[in-house]
Amino acid sequence: MSQSRTIIRSTSVMFRNIHAIALALVTIMATASCAQSPTAPSASRSSISDTALASSSVSSASSAAMRFGKRTPGVVYVTSQNLYYDTFVVKDPLPMEGRFQLLENGQTEFGPGQPGYLGGRWWEDLNENGVQDSADHFFLCPLLPPGRATP
Repeated sequence: MSQSRTIIRSTSVMFRNIHAIALALVTIMATASCAQSPTAPSASRSSISDTALASSSVSSASSAAMRFGKRTPGVVYVTSQNLYYDTFVVKDPLPMEGRFQLLENGQTEFGPGQPGYLGGRWWEDLNENGVQDSADHFFLCPLLPPGRATP
């Protein structure tokens, strides 16, 4: 009887160790995929990069480099909050799966803290038909609080 208890305990410890290793590998893989994400929107299709270039100044370039590293910063205006938010490209493009929030000319209706904000999952209606379809642009750029009153 004690031999079967030893085998059960050994098996239980082995499964706990496998679980811990699997969890560690998933965490490492997720971190690595974020580290290898693009540094700018694909094919210059995103209005975020256009807005960022238009509103950037030399004095803010050094602070942006400290905040975003090698990633391309941008600015999004949230109309319902009357605030501007910094952002950066995390993944571009995204597959057209799940919910996306409309982004037009660097502006959107909902921001952080509001029910309509989808965490920076953006949709740009490139063919201007008002429908999300494969001709449109889908990407991930989270808005970084705090928002501010000026670009």
